[in-house]
Amino acid sequence: MSKNTIDLVNKNLAKRYRAEKRFKAYGIAAIAFGMACLLFLFADIIGKGHSAFLQTYVKLNVTMDAEILEISDISNADQVAAANYQGIIKQSLRDRFPDVSGRRDKRKLYGLVSNGAGFDLRKKLEEKPELLGESFDIWVLADDDLDTYIKSRGDNPENAFTERMSDKQLAWTEALLAEGSIEKRFNRVFFTNGDSREPEIAGIRGALMGSLLTLFITFILSFPIGVAAAVYLEEYAEKNRFTDFIEVNINNLAAVPSIIFGLLGLAIFINFFEMQRSIPLVGGMVLTLMTLPTIIISSRAAIKSVPPSIKEAAMGVGASKMQVILHHTLPLALPGMLTGAIIGMAQALGETAPLLMIGMVAFIVDIPGAINDPATALPVQIFLWSDSPERAFVERTSAAIMVLLAFLITMNAIAVWMRRKLERRW
Repeated sequence: MSKNTIDLVNKNLAKRYRAEKRFKAYGIAAIAFGMACLLFLFADIIGKGHSAFLQTYVKLNVTMDAEILEISDISNADQVAAANYQGIIKQSLRDRFPDVSGRRDKRKLYGLVSNGAGFDLRKKLEEKPELLGESFDIWVLADDDLDTYIKSRGDNPENAFTERMSDKQLAWTEALLAEGSIEKRFNRVFFTNGDSREPEIAGIRGALMGSLLTLFITFILSFPIGVAAAVYLEEYAEKNRFTDFIEVNINNLAAVPSIIFGLLGLAIFINFFEMQRSIPLVGGMVLTLMTLPTIIISSRAAIKSVPPSIKEAAMGVGASKMQVILHHTLPLALPGMLTGAIIGMAQALGETAPLLMIGMVAFIVDIPGAINDPATALPVQIFLWSDSPERAFVERTSAAIMVLLAFLITMNAIAVWMRRKLERRW
């Protein structure tokens, strides 16, 4: 080989090596960019939402005055339930700041405490009727404006968000802070309450229960139907134009936008069958239509992964086709089927558009207890809060997203664990 030829070969090799290094660098850069975007997204959500897991409380010294409460018979449950508890809160605030006068200033003073504080007093009196006429200290929820101010304030009042608080409210707040009557606690209300117009008493329990009931209906409908369809297509159906048509449409349905399934559910379940709107039963049926293609495809792949030798050996010792399927094929394919089902459930958990179409966007305060109770879902709750003008709903929206992401990550982690733990390699 001549020197010129060797030089040419070396030059081409160097060029190829440089191209390979550039290609590798592009891949690393793409992964790094994706990870950076993901970290930025998580940092933004966590940065805005972590404060929602803490809530500001104000300590008040209240006197359960029967005259203010308008209770003449403590044994009368109706009187106790309808008593003027907010009047007790207002009287406590006036006693704490006796110099406040004028209707406008008093209204601002009362605005430091949540409108839901009266419910805490009612619950306390219902549990201990002997408190009527007694004085005691109680920690009540602060209003969302005060809560936002305290969280943004930190140790430096100059950094606080004060646009929604007057100078007098700021002075009263600083006075309460100085005497230790304001503190932040873990926000249990966020996990125990349903939705509310007031941000400080709004919670995700109703949405969580709605999501769980909807997913329950989705699973008990989609998994058996999906597995049965996969078994038929793989074990019984003949390969012809009809089954090819079915397979093509199943694959196409897996790529159909989710809102189309919502329109289908609206047309069939609500308009044709006249089922009730905004209930987990209808939501689960709509999500079943959406997740069926995913479960069928994954179940068929799991059935195909079972070695034919196992089926042939079972049939060789006299087992029928049904016995082979029930005793050998399905048990060995079950891990893959469950993995596909969990991924389908995770996809259904994060869907919003189909549920909006069937009315699960309604404002629901009560916690649903059955599949036919009015309910909403966690993604829809996030959608509703994101459209609210109050600043306090911003952190609750981000916190709800964090809870939803935690569920999705957990479900996908379980699917990965099941695949690695239960999968058999042949």
